[in-house]
Amino acid sequence: MGEPSPASESSAVRELVEAIGSDFAEFDPPPRRTAADGPLGWPGYADQRARAHDRTDTGESVLCGRARLGEREAVLIAFDFAFLGGSVGEEAGARVVGAFARARELRLPVISLVASGGSRMQEGIRALQQLQAITRACLLAGQDGIPHITVLRDPTTGGMWAALGAAADVVLAAPGARVSFGGARVRSAGEDGDDFRAEGKFADGQVDRIVEESALPEVLAELVALLHPDRSGPEAAPVPAALGARTPPETGMRAVERARAAERPRARDYLDAHFSTRFEISGDRAGGRDEGMICGFGEHDGRVTAFAAQTGTANTPAGFRTAARLIRLADRLGLPVLTLVDTPGAANDAAAERGGVGPAIAEVFGAVAAARVPVTTLVIGEGGSGGALALAAPEDTWVTADAYFAVIAPESAAAILKRDPAEVPRLADHLKLRPQDLVELGFARGIVR
Repeated sequence: MGEPSPASESSAVRELVEAIGSDFAEFDPPPRRTAADGPLGWPGYADQRARAHDRTDTGESVLCGRARLGEREAVLIAFDFAFLGGSVGEEAGARVVGAFARARELRLPVISLVASGGSRMQEGIRALQQLQAITRACLLAGQDGIPHITVLRDPTTGGMWAALGAAADVVLAAPGARVSFGGARVRSAGEDGDDFRAEGKFADGQVDRIVEESALPEVLAELVALLHPDRSGPEAAPVPAALGARTPPETGMRAVERARAAERPRARDYLDAHFSTRFEISGDRAGGRDEGMICGFGEHDGRVTAFAAQTGTANTPAGFRTAARLIRLADRLGLPVLTLVDTPGAANDAAAERGGVGPAIAEVFGAVAAARVPVTTLVIGEGGSGGALALAAPEDTWVTADAYFAVIAPESAAAILKRDPAEVPRLADHLKLRPQDLVELGFARGIVR
């Protein structure tokens, strides 16, 4: 099959909008600010625009309006690549900025469906300035607790990736979509592959999920339902019920053995049991992913909670940065946070040091300390030193009966103190790391049974 004609591409954009949301109502465009030939008087630009209008039956490269997704409404910003490559000039930028402003007025989430080659060359610096205006519009919406979900379509390059797509709270992408700051015609010849596509961006922690177009309506409706501004509230997240042992261990070493047992319930068991529905985000937006840190949003008894859950592994810098990203986002959206602590400690190899594990852990400590929303913690397994403490709520931490928390693992304590390995069990008792010890010492509020 050949490439689709521009007109069929335009029809596909409107069909996509109508498939994603029902009762779509387009916003009136803002008053035109520039002459037909643009601020530079570019030769032939007026004719180019006229031909694009004839092909697409629209006056600009973006279609903005409101629609219903499931039981709730959202503002949609859809780019039409058939209109001058989805490029953004003054008029398109004004439409995007206006759509964010309407979202703030209406208290509705924003969904941007991006397919753009970037700033419109024929409008020069005036087009480039739209990146600043759009960035500010995104920022103001975020400060008002308005979530922004983006879908990176093929292609998403240049300024609209940097100023709009990458700035979103949740980033989805179409399979195989070309996503990069530099387009294929302007970067070095021969540079291609996954680094410049959605799959590479997902692997590098810059995209939360790859979503087939057929699944978009359901996925976006789920996100709108979870992140809609009317779902926020001041109540703390409820503590999940214990899934493992009900009686606390008699000795410190027994507490450590229980927490390390392969059959002990893990983070996904708790998330599955606690949430009726949930959406996971992925990646630190800085080049990394850590499957040992599960972050996202879930619904429990009609209430939405953000969660960051350790899975029992030594978390990498990317994992801690993802958790910090989740906590900051929840704080901005007014959603309570639940953290599940379970790690032997932070990764401490050379790769972790090069990746900035110390600053990454500091980000989590800072995000928890700065959070205006309540943070609740349940320790479900190992609580290994600072890598575990970073996720612990200072005033609302609970512990299960098959968990422990310690300044250092008893084996490491023996090594530092130059003790015989046979003394490890005695050191475990000295560390007072059992669940009941943690309650008595004032670290935990109680043991969840």
